[in-house]
Amino acid sequence: MNENWMKKWNEVKDVLVCPTDLESYFTSDEILSQKMEVMEIGNVSLPSGKVIVRDPLVYLNAGEKPYFIEVPKGNFPVKIAVVKSEEWGDRYTVAKAEFTQEKPIVYREALIGNEELDGVEEGDYFGFSVDAGLACITDVEVIPHFDRFLTEINVENIYDDYFADIFAKSFKADPANQRDLGDWINWTIPNTSYQIPMFASGFGDGAYPVYFGYDVNDNITGLYIQFIDIELALSDEEDEDEE
Repeated sequence: MNENWMKKWNEVKDVLVCPTDLESYFTSDEILSQKMEVMEIGNVSLPSGKVIVRDPLVYLNAGEKPYFIEVPKGNFPVKIAVVKSEEWGDRYTVAKAEFTQEKPIVYREALIGNEELDGVEEGDYFGFSVDAGLACITDVEVIPHFDRFLTEINVENIYDDYFADIFAKSFKADPANQRDLGDWINWTIPNTSYQIPMFASGFGDGAYPVYFGYDVNDNITGLYIQFIDIELALSDEEDEDEE
C-alpha cells in the first residue's frame, strides 16, 4: 500500500459499498418471505486489531496480509444470520464480528491495500476466495500460533484428520442450523487462549465480499462477511425459471 493507492481508495471507497443493509439480516424475522434466524457462536480473538478473513483450510498461512484498516483490539462476539429456506436448506447468509452496538449507516469493503482500483464501478467487489467451503475471522498475530500448531500436529489432511471430528461434535452438541457433518466451530488453538470461529460459506466455494460497517460518526461498528444476497439470489432464480 502506498500514497497513490490511498489517494485512489479515498476516491472510490464510497463506490465499494454494499447496497444491502447487512444489519437487517440480524434484525429481521424474514427477508422476502424467507425466514431468518441468528446464531451466536462465541468470540473471535483480535489481539492486534489487524483482522484477516480467509478460508482456514486453504489460505490461512504466514505472510497473509490483514485489511489495512484496523479494528478495535480484544475479544468480540460473532453472529451468523441464517436463512431457513425450503429450497436451499439452512444457509449462512451473513457473518458478523460485532465491535459496538451502534447502528451502521454504510458498509465499505474491507481491502488489503494492493487491489487494482482503476475502473471500479458500483456493484464491484474484491472479496476473498473459498476453496474448502469454509471461512474464518482471525488476527495477524494469531496466525503464527495456528501455523505452529499445524507443524506440531503433522497430519496428512488437516480437515479429515483433525477438524472433521470437531465439526461433527459441534453438530452433536448443537444441531440447529447445521448439517450432520457440522457447519461451524469456535476453535481455540491448543495451548493458547486464541479463538478462531470457522463456519460454512453460504453456497460453498467462491469469492465473497467483506465489509466494515460505519456508524453516523464514521466509527467502525462491525465486520460483515456477505455470503448470500437473498434478493439477488431469488432474482437470479426467477430469471432462470423464465428461460
